[in-house]
Amino acid sequence: MREVAIDVPVEPPKELESLFLPVPKEYVEEAYKKDEFLVLVGPQHSGSGHMRLIVRVKGDVIQEVIPDPGYVHRAIEKLAENRLYIQNIPLVERPAIMDSANLNLGYVRAIEDAMEIEVPDRAKYLRTILAELCRIGTHLYDAAILSVFLGHTTGFMYPFGIRELICEALVKMTGARFTSSFIIPGGVRRDVEKETLAWIYSATFAIERRLKSFERIFIKNPTVIARLKEVGVLSKKEAIEFGVVGPFLRASGVEYDARKVEPYEAYDRVDWDIVVADEGDSYSRLLVRANEIGQSLKIIRQCITDIPEGKVISDQICEGNDIRGEFFDKLADIVLPTGEYTTITEAGRGSVIFTIVSDGESNVPYRLRIVTPGWLYLRGFVESLKGERLADLQAIYGSFGYFPPEADR
Repeated sequence: MREVAIDVPVEPPKELESLFLPVPKEYVEEAYKKDEFLVLVGPQHSGSGHMRLIVRVKGDVIQEVIPDPGYVHRAIEKLAENRLYIQNIPLVERPAIMDSANLNLGYVRAIEDAMEIEVPDRAKYLRTILAELCRIGTHLYDAAILSVFLGHTTGFMYPFGIRELICEALVKMTGARFTSSFIIPGGVRRDVEKETLAWIYSATFAIERRLKSFERIFIKNPTVIARLKEVGVLSKKEAIEFGVVGPFLRASGVEYDARKVEPYEAYDRVDWDIVVADEGDSYSRLLVRANEIGQSLKIIRQCITDIPEGKVISDQICEGNDIRGEFFDKLADIVLPTGEYTTITEAGRGSVIFTIVSDGESNVPYRLRIVTPGWLYLRGFVESLKGERLADLQAIYGSFGYFPPEADR
């Protein structure tokens, strides 16, 4: 093979000197003595998820990680101040489109609390089914990304294949694979047929069977266990101190889930368990979410079996079950009473907090605040990297299911 010599100048050309940041010679010499270097991970990198991590390493051991979120910031909160309450429903689903129902639900619940709207029981059960389908979809998505971060291509394709059943269930219920905006103040847009619910019930068993295969090829794979076990450990005390939420908090031994602590929708009417682990390592974070999928399937089956008949929209919004025409005009004219209204919803990756501030006069929010799980557990994620090998950075990253577009809401 012919060799090609590439001549790289030691110093930049004089005309380009202004483009380079000067690095003092003594700084370089000191860095070599200490064996410390900066490694920039991202932002345009499949292993950083559009966020830059500034990593200080000594040899190949991580000493410090400074996250630099903001690369995909979309100003959702500011945009919401110029849109009707009903127009913000599609907007607030965007931070995590695979978990759209839980974000949709958190926002709508804040409006319902402010207006003291009573949601019919059938709508509560349908909302719960939607929320759990999206939770499963989110956990499968994160498992796929973790797999590809570890270089396990088959492990990447399996969860995405299973997730197609979730997408099909959402299409049958709402007409859209993602961001359906199906949950509205007072209930849901329309009723769901028994045949659709029966299909979803059967699909839960198909998902369960396929998960066993994924467990065999990836979750219980000795190589995966070696890469994740006792790596990126976050103790119970640290998880609380750093504000970690959701399955990542529960993986460190904290038994907290908003669906149990402050039940909403139909969560207090079904039987399910909080999944907890004590190790707090990367493998525990994977196992907790894998086992939560089983609990979500259990919730969905109970909701389909026990769903009551009746309306799917509150009488305060619509007299019948047909949400069209004049009733959408009524939703467009919603004005919340003066005050501040906050809800906490257990999304796929943890607690999502919505706060709406109303001036009592306008049909647009005076202020909307969204605090997503990714923003809450960002510090816990970077703290768990300290003292680990640089080669384990992506494994730990994937174990947290960190999703920058969610944090950069």
